[in-house]
Amino acid sequence: LRIAGAAVATVAGATAVKRAPSRRDQKRVAEAVRRIELDADGPISLSALADEAATSPYHFLRIFRQVAGMTPYQFLLKTRLHRAAVRLRLSDDAISAVAFDAGFNDLSTFNRRFRRVMGETPGDYRARQSGRIRMRAPRRRQAQSEVGPHQPGR
Repeated sequence: LRIAGAAVATVAGATAVKRAPSRRDQKRVAEAVRRIELDADGPISLSALADEAATSPYHFLRIFRQVAGMTPYQFLLKTRLHRAAVRLRLSDDAISAVAFDAGFNDLSTFNRRFRRVMGETPGDYRARQSGRIRMRAPRRRQAQSEVGPHQPGR
């Protein structure tokens, strides 16, 4: 009957109604969230999370997104960035040390993701949070005629 109902809904142009996640799936996701929060500074794989939840990686990804509203990787990044932001506010440690301790293996990736999520660079965030306002001079772009080796008319 479920297949017939889906076929009728498709022909009629109706959108499919998604089932709510089961209590068991909600519990699996809650346990995975706790694991991510506890071990966010280290490597965590989707397959390891799925194994702990006793599901396939595909099913785990689907239920995690349905319950949490984001993928496990997005949640991991958000957790790492939150921890880094707290540490930037509370310590004077180098930004690179904060990034590596938060679980990022590459400083440029940390800077790019931090800026995308927080709307400013880690250095600007730290300065604003500590009350020091940091002003950056805009980059000077060279005019096209200054850049090229050959110039017309010469």
